Amino acid sequence: MQKTIYTRLRDAITREVPVAVATVITGDDVGAQVLIQPDQAVISMLNDTALVEQIHQDALAMLLAGEQGIRIYGERQIFIETYPPPATIIMVGAVHIAVALTTFAKPLGFRTIVVDARGAFATGERFGHADELVHAWPDEALQGRLHSNTAVVVLTHDPKLDDPALLVALPSAARYVGALGSTKTQAARVLRLRDAGLNDAQIGRLYAPIGLPIGGRTPEEIGLSIMAQIVAVRNGKI
Repeated sequence: MQKTIYTRLRDAITREVPVAVATVITGDDVGAQVLIQPDQAVISMLNDTALVEQIHQDALAMLLAGEQGIRIYGERQIFIETYPPPATIIMVGAVHIAVALTTFAKPLGFRTIVVDARGAFATGERFGHADELVHAWPDEALQGRLHSNTAVVVLTHDPKLDDPALLVALPSAARYVGALGSTKTQAARVLRLRDAGLNDAQIGRLYAPIGLPIGGRTPEEIGLSIMAQIVAVRNGKI
């Protein structure tokens, strides 16, 4: 069992998917471990199902918050060690705002990915400071990339590109999803997303018009407002 836990842990860290390991450090079953991953079955060396479920819930919450530490369960002390995936911003649309947003994101520790099927826009010359350029349609590019430490920023202002991206991002585990556009644009977008099958809770996750209201006009100012909003969401301020 312990070998299975180590194998799954190593695999999750390699693939940069969220995972946590809980280890009993005092009380009964010292050294016993539980491996927790979102949307995956728990692997446990403990037989107490109620305790394992409590550890599971606590570990998921700590993963989401990026926390780790000791939790006490009766006479047991259990150290929960979390391995959240790297903070990532995925920008859909290789526009001028994405150039600025990538510049702001890097010093704050975010990995940056720019998605655009239009090769003339997503070029190394314009985005040499991005970690990755993906030349694909947004709904294809986002599949398998979204986790609780991901922010998705939709910037094309074209429903043919924006809507497919949002249909993938809003039901996902992504921590932040925002889309460019006016209040009028957002009202029309909500109707399209609802017609496409999203529910109100999923649509309600969308930050649109995107960014904090700082009156930004230039790509750099708008990029700054988006970056500030992403950080505020990550820190639980909004």
